[in-house]
Amino acid sequence: MANTESAKKRVRQNVKRRALNRWRMRNMRTAIKAFDKALANGELDNAASAFKTASAVVDKTAQKGVIHRNQAARRKSRMSARLKKAKAAG
Repeated sequence: MANTESAKKRVRQNVKRRALNRWRMRNMRTAIKAFDKALANGELDNAASAFKTASAVVDKTAQKGVIHRNQAARRKSRMSARLKKAKAAG
């Protein structure tokens, strides 16, 4: 258990930051799921707008340091590939 004042403060900060990071991850996953749902339903217009929104959320999550920038690029690339494939098919 933390004994010094600085260690106690660090524990408080870590609790707040963890909660905020978990919110950001949940927000990102929700945006990606909204994109996937629109794509699965064949709504290409909605999927395109959901892709734009999800890309921005993924970028912001990476910018805040919650995920690595390479992971953000990989997620966006895979979403883009799925959207492109769906547009080509339909």
